[in-house]
Amino acid sequence: MSIPFIHLYINGGECPASSQATFDVLNPFSGTLVTRVASASRTDCKRAVDAAADAFRTWEHSPLGSRRDYLLKAADLLTTPRYQEKAASALKEETSAGDFLVGFNLHVATEWLRWIATLVSELKGETFPSSVPGGQVVALRRAQGVILAIAPWNAPLFLTVRAICYPIICGNTVVLKTSEISPRCQYLIAELFAEAGLPKGVLNVIHTSKEDTPARTAEIIADPAIKKINFTGSDRVGKILAAEAAKYLKPCVFELEEKAPVIVLDDADVERAAKAITFSALLFSGQICMSTERVIVQRGAGTSLTKALVDEFSKFRSGSPEKKLGAQFSESSAENIVSMLREARAEGARFLLGDGKRDGAVVQPHIVAGVKPGMKLWERESFGPVVTLTEVDTIDEAVELANATEYSLGAGLWTTNIHHAMDVSMRIRAGCVTVNGPTAHLEDAKDHTGLGGASGYGRFSVHEFTDVRMVVLNGTNSPSYP
Repeated sequence: MSIPFIHLYINGGECPASSQATFDVLNPFSGTLVTRVASASRTDCKRAVDAAADAFRTWEHSPLGSRRDYLLKAADLLTTPRYQEKAASALKEETSAGDFLVGFNLHVATEWLRWIATLVSELKGETFPSSVPGGQVVALRRAQGVILAIAPWNAPLFLTVRAICYPIICGNTVVLKTSEISPRCQYLIAELFAEAGLPKGVLNVIHTSKEDTPARTAEIIADPAIKKINFTGSDRVGKILAAEAAKYLKPCVFELEEKAPVIVLDDADVERAAKAITFSALLFSGQICMSTERVIVQRGAGTSLTKALVDEFSKFRSGSPEKKLGAQFSESSAENIVSMLREARAEGARFLLGDGKRDGAVVQPHIVAGVKPGMKLWERESFGPVVTLTEVDTIDEAVELANATEYSLGAGLWTTNIHHAMDVSMRIRAGCVTVNGPTAHLEDAKDHTGLGGASGYGRFSVHEFTDVRMVVLNGTNSPSYP
């Protein structure tokens, strides 16, 4: 079987790297070669930025209806068997995704293309009387310029859609840097827009090898044409990007890591809570930023929740996607997870499920009790199929432990008391608290955001990718100045 080759996409056309450099993508479970990819040089990156800058001159003035229609056309194409099959093949081969995750990526990507298309209705201004007598102010939302979008591998279809479509619908142009783990998955979005007729240069796609990524990314950020950076990924890389952007005072939108806490109160529906926690903890083997990692339960529900969680977790085994859970994305990621588990056990934690071992990139589901603040397994995202379980006596203790973290993207709360639902939710420091549901949750109408720290800042929205510009119209009766 021939290995797919993925080109760069610059100024509306496919092309190899100018240096002819390539890199390989391996399936994380089998280790087999699944994709060969053009690795962009400094010259290629500059060409991509220049193409986007040239396209911006006309795209920022494009009719709102035209922008909307390109997204709707791309959404329609993504529902066709041809693209569904291409996406399924790429997702399974590059990320070891199972059928559920393939369907989830396709569904959310399609829905977000359609939802973001509707946001043209928010691209409007306002007018109000000036503080100068007789004057009038007109405030308009205008596009910012060229946006560098860096999307991750763990939800490569819909997170790529989000990274590029919010800027594009606002009248910006985009240079997308794909993940070296999932370039074929993400390139599919460029193919969609090419077929939908998006004007050349509005979207440009580059791939870089892991070794070349730091230098190429820094060069792109330094280019004066780049006006903003959006990134979804780890806080470690987020800090590097923020430091590069700070050299030029360029703003960023970051959705980074999470170690989502779930508080289960005494009056909770324990069986439902256990199912939702299991879903959010084990979805894609824990490799999502909304994964539940810390469960904090009031002691009255502790015994029943522990039994229910062990029962639910025990239904899943890691390995090939056919075993319900796939492998971690790399052996180094799997080693990081088991290292955190071993360290926690050495510090007094107990395994209620799992053996603290790995088989290559495969880590089995784990439930760990006795993990406390200060332990690495409490403090850092594991990005694996792992939850910690902590019992407390009071709601105040539960909230204090939930907030004992530098993460702030999402959280969960289980209770049948409506007053507790509102009161406790607002005391948890998180961008989104889901009551009686999984932390793995998306809202089309309002994207999740971290509140700073390791979960990032900024929000994917039309307000984030436009600037408000004011025109002050002085009237004929406005005062003159000597």
